[in-house]
Amino acid sequence: MPGNLSFEDLTSRVKDGTIDTVLVCFPDMQGRLMGKRFHGVNFVEASFKETHCCNYLLATDLQMATPDGYASTSWEKGYGDYIMAPDLSTIRILPWLEGTAMVLCDILDHHTHAPVPHAPRQVLKRQIARLGALGYDAMMATELEFFLFEQSFDDIRKSGFRELTPISGYNEDYSILQTSREEHVMRPVRNHLFAAGLPVENSKGEAETGQEELNIRYAAALDCADHHTIAKTAIKEIAWQQGHAATFLPKWDQTKVGSSSHVHQSLWSDGAPAFYDANADLGMSDLMKHYMAGLIAYAPDYTFFLAPYINSYKRFAKGTFAPTKTVWSVDNRTAGFRLCGDGTKGIRVECRIGGSDLNPYLAQAAMLAAGIKGIEDKMELSPLTKGDVYEDAAAQDIPQSLRAATETLRTSKVLREAMGDDVVDHYTRCAEWEQEEYDRVVTDWEIARGFEMA
Repeated sequence: MPGNLSFEDLTSRVKDGTIDTVLVCFPDMQGRLMGKRFHGVNFVEASFKETHCCNYLLATDLQMATPDGYASTSWEKGYGDYIMAPDLSTIRILPWLEGTAMVLCDILDHHTHAPVPHAPRQVLKRQIARLGALGYDAMMATELEFFLFEQSFDDIRKSGFRELTPISGYNEDYSILQTSREEHVMRPVRNHLFAAGLPVENSKGEAETGQEELNIRYAAALDCADHHTIAKTAIKEIAWQQGHAATFLPKWDQTKVGSSSHVHQSLWSDGAPAFYDANADLGMSDLMKHYMAGLIAYAPDYTFFLAPYINSYKRFAKGTFAPTKTVWSVDNRTAGFRLCGDGTKGIRVECRIGGSDLNPYLAQAAMLAAGIKGIEDKMELSPLTKGDVYEDAAAQDIPQSLRAATETLRTSKVLREAMGDDVVDHYTRCAEWEQEEYDRVVTDWEIARGFEMA
């Protein structure tokens, strides 16, 4: 079940005073939760049907600027309303916020009440429906990597984002000793999210100073994206409550390993794993091979959805466990795609390209679109790669910059057919704006490098 409270349960808890606030939210283009805080009584009596928001919320950048060039909304069109339609199956308690529950919304056109096609949740729903028409369900899991810092968000912002001290002083990958010192943050993260209905598996130290990883059990694709988004928000809020900052910026320091968000995926049919064939090599069914062929072949097309910002591409570096090539291998962390659970019913493919800054709805939708194309065309899977993929000169590179990924998105016939021209054009404009904003900024690096020497 996506949530852990029925509407009737919520109504009862509002009446007895256990819950007084309902967060009515939706994921924006960046994968952040936007919305309103309703008094519980108002929500259960009236607003459970719908509420409204400004349509600029699906046409902004990270800083909430209102760029021009979007077809869906603009100053010329007056920035009207969208309908936020609560998905009552997603109601859940939020134990880290007193007396609070949450519901996620779908975004509808104010006039037609049709789903807004570029709303991230709708983008994913469209690909889930296409897959369902073929007789399959997608099961997915994302890994959330992030950094914790000694200071609070306010302290770091007031320092101009220069005084950044990770919560630990050494690589804490799998370290029990160091992560014990961080349990005042990570224990409530695990327990509160579990109590909110998210199937949390574990947390661990990652391969850098102050770096953490949270793992959530696999689920249906839409539930997985919801879990990821809620968890990301909770981590930031719980870290703030404990006086710390958490960042999902993929590369906050050029000397540090970056943060990823690996996405595990498999297809199921009638409750059974459709990727598994006990009689096939490595246990890979023909369906899995076709899916993976599309996933790999069209990786350049959808890289923007895995790496949506300038900073995202700083993470792709040799010898950092971040991939640089779009090939597959068996249990090999140097490849862009890793086959996991070979020979078992748990067989799946892990995409290692995505950074911690991805929007899970868009990333999962884009990968499903590529995999569906592979199935429809019965694409042939390339031979597996062995050894150090970083050194494989023949392997196809991941686009190495946002500018390059913007062009592969803009010209992608596969994504245009799967998502629609309007959606691809919308997110192409999003990518263009991020590049334009970066291009006009004079950086500290440029000044320090050339102030005297130029």
